[in-house]
Amino acid sequence: MGSKELVTLTAKACDEKRANDIVVLDMTDVSLIADYFLICEGSNERQVQAIAREVKAQAEENGIEVKRMEGFDKARWILVDLTDVVCHIFHKDERNYYNLERLWGDAEAVAVEGIEG
Repeated sequence: MGSKELVTLTAKACDEKRANDIVVLDMTDVSLIADYFLICEGSNERQVQAIAREVKAQAEENGIEVKRMEGFDKARWILVDLTDVVCHIFHKDERNYYNLERLWGDAEAVAVEGIEG
């Protein structure tokens, strides 16, 4: 599976658990860390964890290895590393504080078919 298909799969997994404000950043010309960053938020800790679980489950169902998942227990900012795609799932209260969209402002935001930001 290519990185474009993987970010689409990840975005749909987030959307299935009603993640808010889904943003996909194309990191290919900006960073060597990953091809895409997906950033979204949940309303509370339980929703943030549910989104992370769904991303992990969808990845594993499609034969994608989850390299690591950090921050799950506190559920304020969960990072799911899928190698070519890094998914950042924030609690709504934390997202503005870290403001990854501004930090990686050189990265182009890209639309994912069927997903509204």
